[in-house]
Amino acid sequence: MKKALITGITGQDGSYLAEFLLSKDYEVHGLIRRASTFNTNRIDHIYVDPHSQGAKFFLHYGDLSDSSQLTNLIYEVKPEEIYHLGAQSHVRVSFQTPEYTGNVTGLGVIRLLEAIRASGIKTRFYQASSSEMFGAANPPQSEKTAFYPRSPYAVAKIYGYWITVNYREAYNLFACNGILFNHESPRRGETFVSRKITMAVAKILAGKQDKLYLGNLKAKRDWGYAPEYVVCQWLMLQQENPDDYVIGTGDSNTVEDFVKEAFAYVGLDCQKHIEIDPKYFRPTEVDFLQADISKAKKVLKWEPKIKFNELVKIMVDADLELIGLKSPGQGKVILKDKGINWTDNKITVG
Repeated sequence: MKKALITGITGQDGSYLAEFLLSKDYEVHGLIRRASTFNTNRIDHIYVDPHSQGAKFFLHYGDLSDSSQLTNLIYEVKPEEIYHLGAQSHVRVSFQTPEYTGNVTGLGVIRLLEAIRASGIKTRFYQASSSEMFGAANPPQSEKTAFYPRSPYAVAKIYGYWITVNYREAYNLFACNGILFNHESPRRGETFVSRKITMAVAKILAGKQDKLYLGNLKAKRDWGYAPEYVVCQWLMLQQENPDDYVIGTGDSNTVEDFVKEAFAYVGLDCQKHIEIDPKYFRPTEVDFLQADISKAKKVLKWEPKIKFNELVKIMVDADLELIGLKSPGQGKVILKDKGINWTDNKITVG
């Protein structure tokens, strides 16, 4: 039984990855921050008493700003694979908390890599890099595209990217960067624009909200389905040699496209409910992100199945159900988030 350690396990990707690895019969360990309130709702359904017979899922308190704690945890668990997903991951917030973002999102990576090096364990390391690193670079963006960051978050992610490459080359560590473009799901945080839109659709339909305030509607993003992307994270660590990969769909849509698709799905006129609020604009914008996934297709033998319009419907359906409403399809939903089966590394309806 392989052991895996996941930072950021309470987030969207962390929860899906934990499910996937458990389906592969891994023993999964997750790093969570100690706080006065619990933030484990995305993983509560897979948590069992760690002292029970056959338990394969364990949570450990820790923090990406505490080097000694990370070193002790890695030495104690001795995982064969480490998936570093933890970060301050909200781009707009990074302008308000640039130092904290640099400390956690950037320096958190070197703390983990140093813990691996110092402990001497043989492990494979995955670094969650981001399409935001490309920033103002012309699309489509591939592994060979030069970075042009447009936020403190993106700058911190670039540090994490290059220190991962450096430790791979300097210490012969099996360390990979997954440069993932936007990937969404019903587990996306409600402050992110995709989930903000789908939650608003549900609340407006239920009469609990009237207006949705947004920023730059013309920003173009390559949007994919998060459960498919965590399979890629695993695939990278199963290769013979470590490398870096761009993961996306190869398509791009504007925020406005997302809004229109979501509202039209439930028969709402978005023009009656959308307002532009300047506070949601970034000081420096990223206008156009679109992935070139040629390498992932060739080496990882992977390409996404869920298309943009299907992704939007999945998220709207989930938020309608969350608020107690029925989907427009009367149950004929393309894919239910809670119905994910991980079979042969492919996502099927449960």
